[in-house]
Amino acid sequence: MRIAITGGSGRIGQATIKLALAEGYTIVSMDQADPPHPEEQAGVTFLKTDLTDYAAVEQALQGCEAVIHLGAIPSPGHLPDHIVHNNNVVGSYNVLLASAKLGIKKVCQASSVNATGLSYSRQGTFDYFPLDENHPTYNEDPYSLSKWICEIQGDSIARRYEDMTISSLRFSWVVDALPIISKEDASGQVKNLWGYTLLEAAARSCIAGIKADYKGHEVFYIVAPHPTLDIPCRELAQEFYPDIPLKPGFGETQSFFDSSKAGRLLGWHHDL
Repeated sequence: MRIAITGGSGRIGQATIKLALAEGYTIVSMDQADPPHPEEQAGVTFLKTDLTDYAAVEQALQGCEAVIHLGAIPSPGHLPDHIVHNNNVVGSYNVLLASAKLGIKKVCQASSVNATGLSYSRQGTFDYFPLDENHPTYNEDPYSLSKWICEIQGDSIARRYEDMTISSLRFSWVVDALPIISKEDASGQVKNLWGYTLLEAAARSCIAGIKADYKGHEVFYIVAPHPTLDIPCRELAQEFYPDIPLKPGFGETQSFFDSSKAGRLLGWHHDL
């Protein structure tokens, strides 16, 4: 099966390519940045592609049967706000629309826990814990807004092209290994709710997204089931968010993000 991976030169892209090759996929890697290892890799074709150029995207996707869309500016602050927002929103729409026009039924795209407004907000605004996919957005920065819009675009495309399966994956802080955060540093991660996603688990969720068999567009939290520090979550909630309601069954060591939907619909679990 021939699949396209945008942002293939990035960390998650490279991890996903490695996993996809191991599972027998043939890959078209699309990125404006050159691959970290420029030598040719069996089973991988690299195409330097500007995702904001619709014609270039459609041409690059020719002959592919599924798309994993990871290409984006990954945070605000390093580039002007309008560039971060416009790049991510236009790139996502171009990939979704070109896939639909070419008859590609399976698209998985990287969203972010920040779609609801977390790390880059002036302060976190939450209605309840743990967060699930029904929680409203309070985003206020260009990156988080762009990720929220990419999910709305998924809804729109799926309504028009009813035989498509579109998965939007809300990654948290993607790391190579389990981060160790001391109690003294807990306040430094208060806005991102002490969440993280292991790189290998993120790559597995991308493959799970293009294997999904539901129709339409679904959003999924892809976050580790435990926080970055060994402090009971109820204790963290009481100290940092004493006025936020806790949903029934909120455990002592569970994450502030509910990723159970990914288990139900994608068969994905963070920890093997």
